[in-house]
Amino acid sequence: MSDIKKRDIRNAVRSSYGKIAIEKGNKSGCCSKTIKLKKSSKDISRKIGYSDEEISTIPDEANMGLGCGNPQLIANIKEGETVIDLGSGGGIDCFLASKKVGSKGYVIGVDMTSEMISKSRIIASKHRYRNVDFRLGEIENLPVADNTSDVIISNCVINLSPKKQRVYDEAYRVLKKGGRLAISDIVLMKELTEEMKQDEKLYCG
Repeated sequence: MSDIKKRDIRNAVRSSYGKIAIEKGNKSGCCSKTIKLKKSSKDISRKIGYSDEEISTIPDEANMGLGCGNPQLIANIKEGETVIDLGSGGGIDCFLASKKVGSKGYVIGVDMTSEMISKSRIIASKHRYRNVDFRLGEIENLPVADNTSDVIISNCVINLSPKKQRVYDEAYRVLKKGGRLAISDIVLMKELTEEMKQDEKLYCG
C-alpha cells in the first residue's frame, strides 16, 4: 500500500469518526443504518460482552456503541496500574478502567480524532474522573513515554490502521517489562476483494 493511500485511509477514518463524535444525540453503532434504527448503544454493548453492571457505572454519553467486544474481560486490570487505551473514542473503556485502577492508578486514552478527544474530556470533567487523561495522537505514534503502561487495551481500532505493525511496535515501546496487551478487534478470515478495499465507507465501518 502506498504512503498516499495510507494517508487517504487515515484521513477518511478521522473524518468518519469525527462526524460520529459531533452527531447530536448519537446513540448508535458505527456499522449499519439498520443498527442505528433498531439498536441502542446499550443494546450493542450488551451484545458484544459488556455487563449491565459495567454499562450502568459509566456515563451514558461515553457509550457510543462503536466497539466489537470487551477487551477488559481479558485485560485483568488491577488497582494501581497504568492503562493505555488505543483509540479511546468517547472513553467507555477508559472510564471502566478508571474504576479498576483506583486513585493510585492512571488511564491514558489516545485517539486521533480531535472531536472524540474533546467529547471524552468534557465527559471526564463533568463526571469528575481524576485519574484519566485523554491525548490527541495516532496509535502508530503514541504520545506516551517508553515503559509507561502495565496494560494496553484496544477495542475495534487497530483494524482501522494502515500500519498495523507500527501499532504493535509502539505498544511494545510503551509497555513496561511484563506488561499486557488486551485487544478486541476484527480479523479477516479471507482476503477482501479489490472493490471492498477501495470502499472508504466499508473500511471505516
